[in-house]
Amino acid sequence: MELTAETIARHLNGEVIGDKDLILSGFAPATTAKSGDLTFAENPSFFAKAEQSDASAVLVDQDYSSEKKTLLRVPSSRIAFAQVLPLFFPDPTIEPGIHPTAVIAESAKVDATAHVGAHCVIGDETVVGARAVLHPRVTVGPQCEIGDDTVLFPGVAVYHRCQLGNRVRVHANSVIGSDGFGYVFDQGQHRKVPQVGTVLIQDDVEVGAGVTIDRGTLGPTLIGRGTKIDNLVQVGHNVQIGEHCIVVAQVGVAGSTKIGNFVQIGGQVGIAGHLKIGDHAMIAAQSGVMHDIPAEEKWFGSPAQPDRKAKRMLLAIQQLPRLMKRVSEVETWLRGRSPRSSSDSERR
Repeated sequence: MELTAETIARHLNGEVIGDKDLILSGFAPATTAKSGDLTFAENPSFFAKAEQSDASAVLVDQDYSSEKKTLLRVPSSRIAFAQVLPLFFPDPTIEPGIHPTAVIAESAKVDATAHVGAHCVIGDETVVGARAVLHPRVTVGPQCEIGDDTVLFPGVAVYHRCQLGNRVRVHANSVIGSDGFGYVFDQGQHRKVPQVGTVLIQDDVEVGAGVTIDRGTLGPTLIGRGTKIDNLVQVGHNVQIGEHCIVVAQVGVAGSTKIGNFVQIGGQVGIAGHLKIGDHAMIAAQSGVMHDIPAEEKWFGSPAQPDRKAKRMLLAIQQLPRLMKRVSEVETWLRGRSPRSSSDSERR
């Protein structure tokens, strides 16, 4: 796609410093950009590389000037980066329609503008909204609701009675609504507790590939509006994740934990069950959370601690070799000063 610098700047609420009529046909990092490409620079180092590149224009958010390049000055180059990519790399157009190999229950309602791909299965009384896209091999169980403009990528399975809001994206091979891990020990065996709840995913949520979100034992497991979940995350039964949270890859959240709004959870974090994580909390990667975390606090470590406490503990651990050496030296000195050692020496 070819766009003028002025058209792009207008889309980004920015301004052009240089040739407003410059034609731009692509977007690339400075290391691979060619003539006709737009690149970006979010710091002086990036800008220096951009100026030496073959790119025709540079997206900036600082008061740079250049004799070589046309600049598109915006309030935030990182936000503009996310906004400009769809201009050059729009999602492929998917026409509405139902593939002849799809199996759809007679009582299901599929909007005429939706797309249902090859070998999809849609259960009884399920509703699929306007412009929704079900890629090949998607399975949606009975009595589900799939909202408008929601996209389910290949191999996604949505179990019975789950509800997905509008503009939800669920990537390949994720499972929504599998049974929660609930058992009681009875007469020498683990007896299954029936999981009769559901999963409720609100609007504008994105779920990565290979994610599993268990249904509630009673009531819903809830994923709040605008939350983004990375690949390979496990969400246990009756977990509640608030609005606009970020959950990075390989996180595991045990059952009935409640996570507030705008929480950030780093990769490989494990969170025990029945805890409360406050709004705007941040949990560093590979932390093991065993206690409630108050709002707006930063925790890390295993077991996780408030960041300042955890940093002091980490610094103390780093001092252990030196401390052990000093203790050994003191013990050696004390043994040499003991009366028993003196008398032994006199006898010898």
